[in-house]
Amino acid sequence: MPSIGPMELIIVLAIALIVVGPKKLPELGKSLGGGMREFKDSITGKVDADLEPASIETKTADRV
Repeated sequence: MPSIGPMELIIVLAIALIVVGPKKLPELGKSLGGGMREFKDSITGKVDADLEPASIETKTADRV
């Protein structure tokens, strides 16, 4: 299985820059990172520390 080197990463980033554009690239990275974090937290069962217990109960009751 071939490994991904620095040249391949540069090519992928250049293509992403051309397709998305320089103004939207940081926003895209932020939303992608947030989505990955939410996915990981949902898989591991972690709860957002900023939420109070009452709001967590309300959110879980709304899902049912």
